[in-house]
Amino acid sequence: MSELVSAFTDAAAAGSPADGTPAAVPPVLDRLRKTHASGRTRPLEWRREQLEGLVRLLREREQEFAAALSSDLGKNPLESYVTELSLVRAEAEHALKHLEQWTRSRRVPVPLGLAPASARTQPQPLGVVLIIGPWNYPVQLVLAPLVGALAAGNAAVLKPSELAPATSAMLADLVPHYLDSDAVAVVQGGPDVSTALLKERFDSIFFTGGERVGRIVLQAAAEHLTPVTLELGGKSPAVVLDGNWAAVARRLVFGKLLNAGQTCVAPDYVLVTEEAAPVLQKHLVKAVAELFGKDPAKSRDYGRIVNEQHWERLVGLLDSGTVLTGGRSDRDTRYLEPTILTDVDPESPVMQEEIFGPILPVLTVKNLAEAMEFINARPVPLSAYLYTESAAARTEFEEGVRAGSINHNASTVQLAVPGLPFGGAGASGTGAYHGKYSFDTFSQLRPVFTKGTLLDTLRFAYPPYTGLKKRILRRLL
Repeated sequence: MSELVSAFTDAAAAGSPADGTPAAVPPVLDRLRKTHASGRTRPLEWRREQLEGLVRLLREREQEFAAALSSDLGKNPLESYVTELSLVRAEAEHALKHLEQWTRSRRVPVPLGLAPASARTQPQPLGVVLIIGPWNYPVQLVLAPLVGALAAGNAAVLKPSELAPATSAMLADLVPHYLDSDAVAVVQGGPDVSTALLKERFDSIFFTGGERVGRIVLQAAAEHLTPVTLELGGKSPAVVLDGNWAAVARRLVFGKLLNAGQTCVAPDYVLVTEEAAPVLQKHLVKAVAELFGKDPAKSRDYGRIVNEQHWERLVGLLDSGTVLTGGRSDRDTRYLEPTILTDVDPESPVMQEEIFGPILPVLTVKNLAEAMEFINARPVPLSAYLYTESAAARTEFEEGVRAGSINHNASTVQLAVPGLPFGGAGASGTGAYHGKYSFDTFSQLRPVFTKGTLLDTLRFAYPPYTGLKKRILRRLL
């Protein structure tokens, strides 16, 4: 596991010291396993109580969470509510509304050759699950998966990111007051604690983070054959063909600069046709000023980079093209001005890995076909965006591009639709959640088959296989 320790250590560089220890992990797991084994988490009443407790937590402690998110990421309180608390509340309320329906057994038709008999599917909890959250949305991306885990009747260990220390401490302090502490535990700590957790056997692991650490989580889970849901990232492209240019630019800038660009589904780069590039670039510059003012450093609505290490990485990408607007930075406050780059070489550093910051490269292409070829020559992105008023172009894009999600004329907001699964494909992840998909992720759809013994209608299937039996079996099958 030395590689795992190294990976988590690299990811946690410049973060806060660990406030948990590996020795604390086994007792926590023992407690949760006993709770789940007792059957306490199975009744619908318990599941409802936990989901209602989660809603109360988010409603009653909104100000405390907003303060923690401001400390960790410089988030505006309204942005914290819109992109973190409200989304989790919506997930929990959606689960409460549909819980009885989701947990219901469903009958399945039985072939004539097996009649009389009955068959049904029955959703079952997996057991004790591990949810490892990232630092960029440290409330939403820990508690939203928890909604599915609780709705499905599981016990859960939550591991918040140590790179968002104020939010991590807030979760550890508040969760036991609102949820069953014998079934839900928050484990804080640094890389050594993450490593200790991944050495243990869980019934499912849900990881949100980067591709490199995601690979190592998957390798660690393989030791116990533990199923894993990976919510990773990647370079989500935005292709621009035509439209209301002011609206297109605003939606691109909004999606890109939410949380200072530290969003996994943010448009990572723009591919625009050569004839449309000048007008789009002009409107992008206007949109930045419209949303965040002439000096975004003074805007209360613009966040900061999570730590100095990420700030240095991002500043190092500014030389990958010509700065159309932005480019200013301040190490002390971890500020990086919203930056649009043009004249970007596809082989430049900014195009090699997910940017995860407020830098938007704009590249030109001849047409939609060339844009799709560019996208498909690279790892599968988490999201792909197309801006056009052409229905034919939208259909072509849907059929020609592989991505975790396809989105037309809007960026990032698809996450707010509970009925849509959220997840990647290929290098951007495996598995999905949100709404019913969260419940399914943390459930086993167990088949149940029942047949009486008073009339043994299966005798024709037993050896010896005479000529008559052969004819009967062939006809039935």
